Amino acid sequence: VTGYCGVATLGHAALFGSGAYAAGIVSAHYGVTDPLLMALVGTVGGAVAGLVCGIVILRAHGLPQLVLSIALIHLFHEFANKASSWTGGSDGLSGISADPVFGYFEFDLYGQTAYVFGVCLLVLIFILLRFLVRSPFGMLCRGIKEDPIRIKAMGASPKAALIKMYVISGAVAGVGGALNAISTQVVGLDSLSFTLSAESLVMLVLGGTGSLFGALAGTVIFMLFEDYVSAANPFHWLTMVGVLLIAVVLFAPKGLYGTAANFFKQRREIPR
Repeated sequence: VTGYCGVATLGHAALFGSGAYAAGIVSAHYGVTDPLLMALVGTVGGAVAGLVCGIVILRAHGLPQLVLSIALIHLFHEFANKASSWTGGSDGLSGISADPVFGYFEFDLYGQTAYVFGVCLLVLIFILLRFLVRSPFGMLCRGIKEDPIRIKAMGASPKAALIKMYVISGAVAGVGGALNAISTQVVGLDSLSFTLSAESLVMLVLGGTGSLFGALAGTVIFMLFEDYVSAANPFHWLTMVGVLLIAVVLFAPKGLYGTAANFFKQRREIPR
């Protein structure tokens, strides 16, 4: 919704947390332990949250969208905190369990099954999103980002298309939340935190907006950089992360992946 549709939002955690709580609640309260079914429930929970957030956020444009998305995060966070009988409140939702995948691969303390399960979901969703952004619907969303007035004059509905994309984004974030619930077997209020949304946007900017590969590369780079730098200097690692982000914004405004891809594209176009 940000890279391809141009929607200004910091509300990603509301979608992620909704998927996590949806998967956790059906497991802890209703005894659902099939990881694939839990992932499906998380997808639906994220999609519903995406629909709600999209209807509210898309009533505004620009800076008001950011304000509405931040407000929605706090509303989702407070709702999860107050509905403690379902969500566990500030103590977190525990009692989540998952059966072995396909009855053979158990989730253990080493996290190997969770890792492979997560990678498989990532590859599957990445391929689906790749088809989506290259489809006529994906091109429509890009057109809305460039000139929504012209798209509307052509007979399409920008708001309807953006709401559909927001639902799809919610479903993808919901899968991530469900995977988090399955692998850690606990869901806390931090899954609905503003910090999580900010980090998601930082990862996107770091890799490059408007590109699936950029989003993926930005996530990997940010997580690796954060891990190694915090281990090397646990007191000042945030300063180093800040310096990296400033350098990327100033010298690589298209993100690390976007700048590299543009460089190699120009090299190929140079006549030899």
